[in-house]
Amino acid sequence: MLSKAIKFLADRLVATVALIILSLPILILAIAIYLNMGNPIIFAQDRPGKNNRIFKFYKFRTMTDARDRDGQLLPDKDRITPFGEWLRQTSLDELPQLWNVLKGDMSFIGPRPLIVLYLERYSPEQARRHEVLPGITGLAQISGRNAISWEEKFKLDVWYVDNWSLWLDLKILLLTVVKVIKKDGINQEGYATSEEFKGSTDT
Repeated sequence: MLSKAIKFLADRLVATVALIILSLPILILAIAIYLNMGNPIIFAQDRPGKNNRIFKFYKFRTMTDARDRDGQLLPDKDRITPFGEWLRQTSLDELPQLWNVLKGDMSFIGPRPLIVLYLERYSPEQARRHEVLPGITGLAQISGRNAISWEEKFKLDVWYVDNWSLWLDLKILLLTVVKVIKKDGINQEGYATSEEFKGSTDT
């Protein structure tokens, strides 16, 4: 219980300090996104958090709203801009999630919050990833990010749930810095990020 209380307080303290220190860079990025892609500057989407509670998830926008002749959005890889690609490679698009952490929707470390549609596609074991707060980064992100399969990601998420400790969070945080510098696993081959999860292939 003490470790969880420390994590709870540390998340909010660090998020508060980070938002204050990074306020100017965040403003500059927001202006650059507006000049590059227009409004909206922030991408907001409903995501499931701990115990499947739905919250509003924030990221900096990295893609346009380009559509085909039928009015359907083009694939992600055709809508992401060079500036948006740079934001993703540097993980600067994640900065608005500091607000999610401050609000208590997310933690710095935990399974990444995915789209609501996936809730009905998880196996019972995979659904256990929602037993903890989702994170800005997590074990799956330092273990391959979008370059590994969904099944591998979810196994890592559940392992994190079962083996969580403050030391594990610290290790993930440090390795995340290394991954961001190396720009490892940003996307899956042929996709802007990764392919859609359509359900587990595990038997």
